[in-house]
Parts: sequence; structure tokens; C-alpha cells
Amino acid sequence: MIKKILYSQILKNVMRFLFGLFYDRKYLKGKYFDIKRMGWYWAFRSLRNRIFGDNRHIPWPVNPHTLISRYENLEFDIDDLHIFQTPGCYWQNHDGKIKIGRGCHVAPNVGIITTNHDVYKLDAHVNGRDVIIGNYCWIGMNSVILPGVILGDHTIVGAGAVVTKSFPNGYCIIGGVPAIEIDKLEKNKIQEK
Repeated sequence: MIKKILYSQILKNVMRFLFGLFYDRKYLKGKYFDIKRMGWYWAFRSLRNRIFGDNRHIPWPVNPHTLISRYENLEFDIDDLHIFQTPGCYWQNHDGKIKIGRGCHVAPNVGIITTNHDVYKLDAHVNGRDVIIGNYCWIGMNSVILPGVILGDHTIVGAGAVVTKSFPNGYCIIGGVPAIEIDKLEKNKIQEK
């Protein structure tokens, strides 16, 4: 048993060293590297894109089919690295921050956008506005969250929704184009980790 634990720790340190040549080592920690170990697969899968692709400036493993514009403007919990492993997502945060709360899930093909074109001069952009997503939110497939949106804790965004306004109180299901509140969640039934 002790040999197995020692071997596991040595292997983890070797992996951290090797992948640390390509990623910032502070992102090679947390539950996906220490407990679940999926992080090592993600790091390996992302290597080609890390070296030759669009996300070579991102210091953590990212799905090769996801695009992040400015990693410096992203805030997330290290234990939620899975949100960047979903294919087709577009994290556009040139001019604003995207803050993702703890325990969130992001489905494929989601767009989170902090700035947009000026409607009067399409070659120009308007000033960016932060997007803030609370704890334990679920962003459904093919949905888009537009600049300045704040989603409170436990907000579920239905697939294909276009979120143009904030739902800061959370504990709700939203959906549609533009997104409206469809249902409320009962706080006493929610289980958090």
C-alpha cells in the first residue's frame, strides 16, 4: 500500500514537471490532477493546440476546439478546470472580465462575450462590460451570454438561450431569445458539494 502511494506521488511529480514545461504549474493542481486525474488527459490532449494552435498563450489545458481571447481577464476556481474542456466554446473577453463562480458547468458551443461592435460604426467596438456568473450555475448548449450580464448563484441557462439582461438573484431557470425566467428553483432542494 505504501509503495502504491509513493509510486503515485512520484508519478504525479514527474507529470507536473513534464507538463509544467508547457503550462503554468499552478494550474496543474486541484481535484482534476490530484483526485480524479482527468487533468492529465486534458493536458496531453491540449498539447498540440498549446504548441501550434489558437490557445498557445493560455497557461492551463484548454479543449483544442475552444477559443479564449484573454486568459488574464478570466477568473475561476482551479477545481473547475472542466469548464474549459468543453468543445466549441468562445470566451471573448478582450475588454472586460469574465468571472465564473465555483461549481459551474458550461456545455458545448457556449459564447460568453464582454464587448460588442458599435451599432453606429461596425468597425469599432463599444467599451467592454464584465460578465459575472455565480456559484453552481449551468450554462446550456449553444447559449450566448452578452456583455454586462450578471447571473446569481444556481442559475440554469437553457440550451440556445441568448442572455441579454441580468438575473442577479439566481435560483432560477432562464431560457429563450432574449432569455426570460422560466421557473424558480426551490432553495431547500438544492445540494451543494
